[in-house]
Amino acid sequence: MKKITISYPLNSDEIKQWGHPQAMAIGFFDGVHLGHQNLIRRAVDYAQKAGIPATVMTFHPHPKEVLGKPPTRAQYVTPLDDKIEKMVRLGVDRVYVVRFDEAFAGVSAESFVHNMLFALQVEHAVVGFDFTFGHQAAGDVDALRRLGEGRMTVDVVPSFPLDDKKISSSSIRAFLQEGKIHEVNRLLGCSYRMTGTVVPGEQRGRKLGFPTANLDLTAPYIVPRNGIYAVRVQRLETWYNGVMSIGLKPTFHDSMAVPAVEVHIFDFDEMIYGEQLRVEVVEYIRSERRFPSVDALIAEIARDSEKSKIILRHWQK
Repeated sequence: MKKITISYPLNSDEIKQWGHPQAMAIGFFDGVHLGHQNLIRRAVDYAQKAGIPATVMTFHPHPKEVLGKPPTRAQYVTPLDDKIEKMVRLGVDRVYVVRFDEAFAGVSAESFVHNMLFALQVEHAVVGFDFTFGHQAAGDVDALRRLGEGRMTVDVVPSFPLDDKKISSSSIRAFLQEGKIHEVNRLLGCSYRMTGTVVPGEQRGRKLGFPTANLDLTAPYIVPRNGIYAVRVQRLETWYNGVMSIGLKPTFHDSMAVPAVEVHIFDFDEMIYGEQLRVEVVEYIRSERRFPSVDALIAEIARDSEKSKIILRHWQK
């Protein structure tokens, strides 16, 4: 699988190298949730039958990072590398990452089709029913069909419901902010994941008998609501069970600027500073709260750990 970063307009070398018949799924695809997976698989299925590459065109960064007033750093369900990793598992041969900048934001719908899709020789485009493109989102699926007529077929994928409710990236973001991890994971079709580098912390967990790995997240993830979670933790090729705390440590601090992400890995006691861990968030256990004493906190951490072990034991079945 190849990741190709491109910008508008394509240069002659890019057109020569990548301009070959292909079936392409087009969209932002934050989360690569069940609806996105259905859409991308349709492009893959078409490509396999036609004997051409299956590709995806996505966009980065989020438009509000470029056009927002003031520009705002976006948070993602799946930051770019995570997004691409999930696409690879779906059988995609290439992912085009279009650099979203002010110049690209001003490109007309017609220019996008003629100077990007036709230049890349997109034979078959797969998009969602609510897909828009071009300056001020002037193009829609009907425009895409009209502009592609005679040169590119267009497959418009309807809404993908779960329990009669539309799956959307916005609903996943809202569930994350509410701590509704069970709902998040249902819509994603897998556990929500975050990756972070282990950095030195306050060393308080070890003193309490529950050593933790303090994580500096490697990308702008949407961090779930403050609280305690049952998690799976990947270190190198090995997976462990654990419990994660996200929050402001109110028992020890009156105020913290940024929530800390700490993971206690069961049956693990190694020095792993500087290493990267991947965390799968399986289930929400409880909200964060202040405890009247350190002993009360220790007792609660022990209960949280036991709850996590029970959750993960049933989850693994």
